[in-house]
Amino acid sequence: MTTATLIVFALATLICALIAGVFLAFSDFVMRSLRNASPTTGIEAMQIINREVFSSIFLVWLLGMAPVSAGLGAYAFFSIDGPARAWFMAGSMIYLIGAVGVTMLGNVPMNQRLDTLPLGGAAAEKYWDVYATFWTQWNHLRTVASGLAALCYLVGCVLYA
Repeated sequence: MTTATLIVFALATLICALIAGVFLAFSDFVMRSLRNASPTTGIEAMQIINREVFSSIFLVWLLGMAPVSAGLGAYAFFSIDGPARAWFMAGSMIYLIGAVGVTMLGNVPMNQRLDTLPLGGAAAEKYWDVYATFWTQWNHLRTVASGLAALCYLVGCVLYA
């Protein structure tokens, strides 16, 4: 492996770990705090967070790692021999399915529905309880997947270096 290739895999490791950290913060205390607020306050705060994420570096990393992970997995499949190959490919698949796939199929649709709800209504308050519970469960999965992807990339780097 060239030094440049190892650096790219190491950067992927770091970015996946940072993404896992952001997800962990939401799972650990952000959503718990929002649930402890009144439903109207929690909904409003989450609506603002969901709108602000579109102009964040976090979204660039989260979505940018999708093609990077796919490319790294393909590179590993075609260009790397030995046990590192499986670790790199596993990291790519775990990230694509567990972080990006869950985001697009689980969290984003829930965010879109939450965004359409008017504040203070009975429907919004009822949905908030469902949203906070299931959104957080999906987020736990994204946290674990991003962390596992980082771990797989790291093990691959160690084995191949």
